[in-house]
Amino acid sequence: MENKEEHLKQIDVLAIAKEMKKHKKQYLIALPVTFVLSCLLILCVPRYYTSTAKLAPEISSFSSSSLGDIASSFGFDIGGNSANGDAIFPELYPELIESNDFMVGINTTYYDYLANHHKYPWWMTGIQTVRKWFAEPDTTVVKSKKANPFLLTKQQDEIVKLMMDNIKCNIDKKNYVISISVEDQDPLICATLADTVQAKLQDFITDYRTKKAKKDLEYYKKLSSDAKSKYERIRQQYGSYSDANQDVVLESYRLKANDMENEMQLLYNTYTSLQAQVQQAQAKLLMQTPAFTTLQSASVPLKPAGPKRMLFVLGMTFLAFIVVTVYSIRKMIFRE
Repeated sequence: MENKEEHLKQIDVLAIAKEMKKHKKQYLIALPVTFVLSCLLILCVPRYYTSTAKLAPEISSFSSSSLGDIASSFGFDIGGNSANGDAIFPELYPELIESNDFMVGINTTYYDYLANHHKYPWWMTGIQTVRKWFAEPDTTVVKSKKANPFLLTKQQDEIVKLMMDNIKCNIDKKNYVISISVEDQDPLICATLADTVQAKLQDFITDYRTKKAKKDLEYYKKLSSDAKSKYERIRQQYGSYSDANQDVVLESYRLKANDMENEMQLLYNTYTSLQAQVQQAQAKLLMQTPAFTTLQSASVPLKPAGPKRMLFVLGMTFLAFIVVTVYSIRKMIFRE
C-alpha cells in the first residue's frame, strides 16, 4: 500500500515537472523580465538609514516602599504611588513626540530639507504632480515664516506628517527605557535629528516636571527681594534718625527709635525667613529636575537600513516563478 502511494507521488512530481518543461519558454521570458523590472523598480526607491538613541531614568536601588515616590520625581509612574498626579507619563511620550507642537519646534532646517531635498520614487513624484493639478488652492493665511502648530498650511501639514513617519518613540514598559528612532535618507541628518529629538524630549519633560517648582522659586525670590529692600530702607532710616538724635533724651524720641528698631527687626526676621524659603524652593527644584541616563547615543549609521534590494528582487523573481508554475499545472489542478 505504501509503495503504491509513493509511486503515485512520484508520478505526480514527474507529471508536474513534465508540464513545467512544456512551458519552458514562459519561464525563460517571465523570470528574466521580472528580474530586470524588479531591479529597475527598486533602484528608484531611495535608500534610508536609521539611527537610534536610548534613554533611561536615573534610578538607583532604593527600598521598595519609596521606589514609587523616587520614580515619580523623575517623571515616571511605576505604580504604588496614588499621590502621583503627573499628567504625562512614559506611555504618552510617543503621542507627545507625534504632536504638531513637538514636530514644529524641532528644527526649521530639517523642515526645509524635507520640503526641498527629500527624494521620492518617480511614481510618487508623478502622483504628487497629478494631485497638485486637481488640488484646491491653499487659502491658509500665513502671517509669519515660522510654522504655527494650530494653523498649518497644506504643505506644512504634509511635511509634519512625513516627520511623524520618520521619528518614532517606543517605551519598554518593563524598565521604562525610552528608544528614539529616526529614519532618513541622509545618515548624518538621521543621527543629528535623533540627538536633537532626544535633547528636546529631555527639555520638555524637565520643563514639565519643574514648572511649578520654578514658579515657586521665582515667587519666593521676589518676596525675599522686596523684604530685603524694605529692611535696608528702614535700616538706613533708623541709622540716620539715631545719628541725628544721639544726644536727645526726650522720651518721644527714644520711643520712636525703639519702634523703628522693632520694625527693622521684624523686617529682618521676615527677610531671613524668606531666604530660608528660597533655599527650600531651590532644593525642591533640584529634586524635581529629572535625570536621564543615555544608554545608547545616536550615531551616524554606516549601512542603509533599507530598502532590502536583493531580497526584493529575489522575492519578486520567486513570485514570478510560482505564478508561471501555477499557470503551467493549472490543467492538472482543475482535473483533480
